[in-house]
Amino acid sequence: MARYDSLVIGGGPAGLSAALYLARFGLTVAIVEKLAHGGLMLLTDDIENYPGFPKGIKGYELSDALSAHLEPYPIDRIRGEITALHAETSPKRVRVDDEWIEADSIVVASGVVYRNLGVPGEEKFIGKGISYCALCDGNFFRGQPVAVVGGGNTALEESLYLARLVSDVHLVHRRDSFRGAPVYQERVKKTENIHVEYDSVITALHGETGLEGVTVRNVKTGEEHYLAVNGLFVFIGFLPAGGYLPPELNRDANGFIVTDCEMRTNIPGVFAAGDIRSKACRQVATAVGDGVTAANSAYLYLGH
Repeated sequence: MARYDSLVIGGGPAGLSAALYLARFGLTVAIVEKLAHGGLMLLTDDIENYPGFPKGIKGYELSDALSAHLEPYPIDRIRGEITALHAETSPKRVRVDDEWIEADSIVVASGVVYRNLGVPGEEKFIGKGISYCALCDGNFFRGQPVAVVGGGNTALEESLYLARLVSDVHLVHRRDSFRGAPVYQERVKKTENIHVEYDSVITALHGETGLEGVTVRNVKTGEEHYLAVNGLFVFIGFLPAGGYLPPELNRDANGFIVTDCEMRTNIPGVFAAGDIRSKACRQVATAVGDGVTAANSAYLYLGH
């Protein structure tokens, strides 16, 4: 059974940053990645607010750059899914697929997954009209009308991206104003083929073999109308990707891991970083900072 000074769970910006610093501290390190390196960065077309790139950078480019920074170091990169975590043993034990790995410290940086819409029939249309990634699936709807649900930065950014590909974007938001950054709000307002429907929710999905339309209800008036769309992109928040986490690990009401400012959890030797941590700001820049802080705390915990 392989054993490391520290095991990092997750290959997004927090996990990659943590692994880099742990290796630079001279520790034996492994990082477990379920899919490709980069996490949700890979699903972002343009990242415009990461310091040092005034003209912006593509999500995949930043992912590749962060990943390449690890290459000179003896970091074991393990591809697989975490299925169990025993955090109170010494050493701690993590099951990756069907194999166990031991580590004296763990940095949890497995990120988040998109929240489902929760409308009847949603599962039927996933991959057949419903998507949670405009960069991944936008081209399938080139020249066609689509709807986007949400009002935060992600919904606004993805709507702007889709507007370059599709005929019309119907942006449906349940409140009377957006929560996203003003810079994105202004761009949405100036984009002619983005049509905003405030105070509205989607209540029904229509179609046989694929999505053909949605029913939109105004939450203030109760009035409903039908929108003929071929695609529906859902950006209404996130859920922590932590189904493997042990019950003794403290989490908030939404399932995100509670830490102190040094990324320490309530279990000694277990640290959390990035989007899976309970916090208000989830950005690439904050994830990188979390990862560095978690690595430093793990290094101090190990007594080096």
